[in-house]
Amino acid sequence: MTAPQRPDSVFAAVGGHATFTTLVDAFYASVAEDEYLISMYPEGHELDGAKHRLQTFLEQYFGGPTTYQEERGHPRLRMRHNPYPVDTKAKEHWLHHMRKALDTVKLPPMYDNLMWDYFERAATAMINTPDPLDGRTRLDISASQTDPQTPQDRSTHE
Repeated sequence: MTAPQRPDSVFAAVGGHATFTTLVDAFYASVAEDEYLISMYPEGHELDGAKHRLQTFLEQYFGGPTTYQEERGHPRLRMRHNPYPVDTKAKEHWLHHMRKALDTVKLPPMYDNLMWDYFERAATAMINTPDPLDGRTRLDISASQTDPQTPQDRSTHE
């Protein structure tokens, strides 16, 4: 049985289920147009499952029903996102779409700021892949493989 919402919660203050439905629908409508981000979704453009999971998670996080926990257990966000290569670019894309979605629900500034702060922190915490250096996409070890001298050998030749 889903626990009732707390009357003093962010969930209740921003309009409850209807607001989170609008937020998540707007978010995924935008994500669906982003080839970089949509490629990370295992279901591709079939986003109904992702919508349900995000909506129930956000509703619970912000003080609404505990449907997410009842259906999926503890959120374990990092563990659940670990199979997907989340780097700074993915984080920025995700935040771009969430900002657009938040703007569609037109929350009072206090709640907009509170939710945006959470989204920024959560998106940063999901990063699990280092950004490439100097545009490289993998470690470049070719120089060390072609130079037969060890660091000790180099010091004697300088």
